[in-house]
Amino acid sequence: MKFAATIAQSSTDSPLGRIILAANGDLLAGLWFVDQRHLPDLPRCPQSSDRPVLQRACAQLNDYFLGQRKDFDLPLDLSCGSAFQQSVWRALLAIPFGATTSYGAISAVIGRPNAVRAVGGAIGHNPLGILVPCHRVVGADGSLTGYAGGLERKTALLQLEGVL
Repeated sequence: MKFAATIAQSSTDSPLGRIILAANGDLLAGLWFVDQRHLPDLPRCPQSSDRPVLQRACAQLNDYFLGQRKDFDLPLDLSCGSAFQQSVWRALLAIPFGATTSYGAISAVIGRPNAVRAVGGAIGHNPLGILVPCHRVVGADGSLTGYAGGLERKTALLQLEGVL
């Protein structure tokens, strides 16, 4: 993943662990659990808790974890990924709260029905977990499969949304 030199970061606590947030100007560019796979190297990015988009993200995440928010209305920056990854991430945004879909269904939605494994790779590298709801993607048989933040967190997020 490529991030702009203008990225600023902050962090917040959640019931599922500490979360790192990254902003590119007025756009939210990242949301990761501190110990998840594919966490980018952000130590050179300045800490900044005063950016409005980071403050709004923290507030909306808090509401989500309290069960008071089903949708997020934050301006997102998906430009760190390839065109293929961005198409997958945009498809994830269409999965409604409280619903799941499969990797195969996402592959079909983006017009690449034979690219299921590549779709899985793009989902695993989603830079905006929770907000771009990769936790809502399950195996074709409905089984819980990989999640960069860990299956325990995926289970907790789906329980929070009433899926499990």
